[in-house]
Amino acid sequence: MSDDLVLHMKGRVLVGPEDVRDEVWVVDGRISYDRPAGTRDVRTVEGWALPGLVDAHCHVGLGAHGPVDDATAEKQAVTDREAGTLLIRDAGSPSDTRWTDDREDLPRIIRAGRHIARTRRYIRGYAHEIEPDDLVAYVAREARRGDGWVKLVGDWIDRDLGDLSACWPADASRAAIAEAHRLGARVTAHCFAEDSLRDLVEAGIDCVEHATGLTEELIPLFVERGVAIVPTLVNIATFPKLADGGRARYPRWSAHIRRLHERRYDTVRAAYDAGIPVFVGTDAGGTLPHGLVAAEVAELVTAGIPARQALSATTWGAREWLGRPGLDEGAPADLVVYESDPRADVRVLAAPRRVVLDGKVVS
Repeated sequence: MSDDLVLHMKGRVLVGPEDVRDEVWVVDGRISYDRPAGTRDVRTVEGWALPGLVDAHCHVGLGAHGPVDDATAEKQAVTDREAGTLLIRDAGSPSDTRWTDDREDLPRIIRAGRHIARTRRYIRGYAHEIEPDDLVAYVAREARRGDGWVKLVGDWIDRDLGDLSACWPADASRAAIAEAHRLGARVTAHCFAEDSLRDLVEAGIDCVEHATGLTEELIPLFVERGVAIVPTLVNIATFPKLADGGRARYPRWSAHIRRLHERRYDTVRAAYDAGIPVFVGTDAGGTLPHGLVAAEVAELVTAGIPARQALSATTWGAREWLGRPGLDEGAPADLVVYESDPRADVRVLAAPRRVVLDGKVVS
């Protein structure tokens, strides 16, 4: 869009779940609710507009076996953009994706650096694999490398035990999280199991990814400490296949993750009902395809979260949590336009009519 071209969005502009306006203008790539003065070229777009969607657990630059080349990372980012995802919290990647910051046509990425895992306790090629004595130093390194987040692997299969088990001693977690906070970074952790959660939350963690092991006993602690969860239900849907594949060698682990899968919706609904902040994340990258944000919102609704709150978990609420603007006066014009009201039916999110990024219609 040239500097002289103004975008006029008409219809219903969902500034918030209840703040609905009839129109918005995009001038020089910025949101304005005042009609611009002077004669300019105007392009009109009609429909229901939302702030650009947020995928709060997404891995641009990560493939099934580790880092991917820039061309593949670009395809991943474009796929997310076409689905309406314009803000990504990249929850761990071994690739340097800073080059995307210079691309006005790609989603904005908030990076958590590279995963930090216990030695031989995560997917090969994904993480720094270290022992507890080195955890503080590596957290400090990734806090400086990221965009205000650090990603730990809180639990994984212990092959000697034959089941999921916590990766870090409580004192190591506490020291590492304190160091991240000292450096101005928040900390999140991959957690499938129950036994990793209490120590991490008591150590001051800010968010838990997946959180399938969240129990009735642990929920009050999460609420008290204000710890958010990103359930990634489209990823948890793969648990039965994983359980089948590992049943012969690790029957205890297989049965465990099958139980976690079976109660996944109850877990998420209980968390939401208790007041735990819940946000949308797809876990795209690695083995999952990109562009699944609409499916994850639909999964939250299936779990029992009301549609407007599930929508907020990928729009207004998610952007506030990550410290990024929505459709505010003067904010960068990142918005997605739909045929009908997504508050009435979140399945509308699967079919964006227009995607506007940095004030330009990119799809």
